[in-house]
Amino acid sequence: MCPTHHSGTVRFDEWCVGRTLPLHKTMANFFENHLLGHSGEFSAVIRAAQIVAVTDVTTLILGESGTGKELLARAIHEHSRRAQHPFIIINCAALPESLAESELFGHRKGAFTGAVTHQLGRIQAANGGTLFLDEVGELPLAVQPKLLRFLESGECQVIGKTHSERVNTRIIAATHRNLRAQMQAGQFREDLYYRLHVVPLELPPLRQRGGDLEILLHTLTEQLAQHHQLTPPRYSAATLRLLHRYPWPGNVRELRNFCERILILGSGQTIEPTNLPFEFQTPQPAALAKDFILPEMGVDLESLEIQMIRQALAKTYGNRSQAARLLGLTRDTLLYRMKKYAIEA
Repeated sequence: MCPTHHSGTVRFDEWCVGRTLPLHKTMANFFENHLLGHSGEFSAVIRAAQIVAVTDVTTLILGESGTGKELLARAIHEHSRRAQHPFIIINCAALPESLAESELFGHRKGAFTGAVTHQLGRIQAANGGTLFLDEVGELPLAVQPKLLRFLESGECQVIGKTHSERVNTRIIAATHRNLRAQMQAGQFREDLYYRLHVVPLELPPLRQRGGDLEILLHTLTEQLAQHHQLTPPRYSAATLRLLHRYPWPGNVRELRNFCERILILGSGQTIEPTNLPFEFQTPQPAALAKDFILPEMGVDLESLEIQMIRQALAKTYGNRSQAARLLGLTRDTLLYRMKKYAIEA
C-alpha cells in the first residue's frame, strides 16, 4: 500500500519516483505533449498520474489556481479504460446551493417547484466515464453526504425518485483550498475528505518548478504562434532573467496569457525588458524583504513567526518540505519550530 499525503508521511507522487509501469505509447506522448516540464517535483506528480490513470481509484488533485488541475484530470481520463466515455466537468464554485443537488444527481418532473421537466444529473451523464468536480471545496455542506454515499456505494438518488440507481462514474476532484483546514473549521465533511483523499496528486506552483519556465515559455509561444499564424518573438537574456525572478502568482495560466500578449504585440521581434508589462519590471514583495524597516513600536517576533509558519503550511496544504522552502528554512528547523509553538499541519 502506498503512503498518502498525511502529516509526516511521503506523498504518493514522491513514493512513485523511480517506479516503472508499462505505458501505452499514446499515453506517454499525451503527458509529454500537454503537461510540459522536467523539474523533479512536477515529474513525480506526472509519473503518479500515469499510474493512477490505469485504475479506477478516486483522485484528489491539489494545487494553486492556474497550475493545470483540469488538464491533469483530463489526461488521467484520456488514458484510462473510460477514455471512450464522457469526461464531464462541473465547477462546484459556480453551483447555486439551491440547485447543487439537482445538478449533480438529477430530478424528476414535479419533484420541486420549478422542476417542469426531467433532468439528468451530471453523475448519470458521465456514466461509464469520469466526472471532474472542480473546486470541490466549494460544494455545499448539504450535498456532501449524498456525494459521500455515491463514492462509497455507487448508488445515485435522483430527486423525486423513491429508489436509488447504480451508476458507473469515476470521480476526480480538485481544489486550490486547504481541505484539511476547512474540515477542521466545520466547512467540509471529514468522512468525505478522507473518501476523496484516497490518492492525492499535488501540482507544484510554477515558481517551484526550477527550469520548467523556459520550456513552457518557448513551447506555449510556438503553439500560439501557429494558432494565430504569426512569427514568434524572441526573448533576450536580460528578459529571461526578469521572467525567472517574477513569482507567477497565476501560474501556467498566467504564463500562457503572457505569451499570447507578447506574441500579439511583438510578433517577430526581440523582447527586451522595456517591452515587458509594468509588473515584470517592478521588484516583487519577496525581493523587498531585505528592505523591511522595523516599526517604532517594534514587533512581537514570536507571534509573527507563528503566523508565517501557519500561512506557509496553509499555502502548501500541510506539506512541510514545501512550507520550509517558502520560509527559507530546512525541514528539520521547521519541524523544531512547529513543535516549539505546538503548531499542527
